[in-house]
Amino acid sequence: MNKYEFCIVFKPSLEEEALKAELDKVVGYIQNLDGTIDKVDSWGKRRLAYEIQKTNEGFYYFITFTSGSEAPSALEKRVRILETVLRYLIIRIDV
Repeated sequence: MNKYEFCIVFKPSLEEEALKAELDKVVGYIQNLDGTIDKVDSWGKRRLAYEIQKTNEGFYYFITFTSGSEAPSALEKRVRILETVLRYLIIRIDV
């Protein structure tokens, strides 16, 4: 099992309930891939370093999880098609 950090940026136009639902959906994807969530860190609404899809802000979340080596690619396939996601990044943490 490997430890990963998953950074995801959601569109700023989402309301609080919709944002919570999207985050729960992503956490559910990780758990369906036999991953265990270690920590979910919300950074809130922040300014982006550069404009993405004519948007200057986004909701940042950092999710630390433990899973097998096949989970990042499967998670990326699912998150890539979500319309509410501006950017995402999955990195493996060396322990």
